Amino acid sequence: MRTTVDLEKRLIDEVVELTGEKSLSKALSKAIEDYIRRKRTAELIAMAGKIDLVDNLEELEELDLKALEQAKW
Repeated sequence: MRTTVDLEKRLIDEVVELTGEKSLSKALSKAIEDYIRRKRTAELIAMAGKIDLVDNLEELEELDLKALEQAKW
């Protein structure tokens, strides 16, 4: 998508240098992806301890085994 934005030259130069990309478009895309990933990670970290998960893997495995045994008969 083509977009026109006004950015400081020093920011453009720095993002190109830090990303190691040859083109400005790729450098900006990489920087935006990294920003989004960091924000999403921070949101997940903020949720730590706020969600109760029940570990019922063994119970589910037992149910699967029982279903397989019944299917054999």
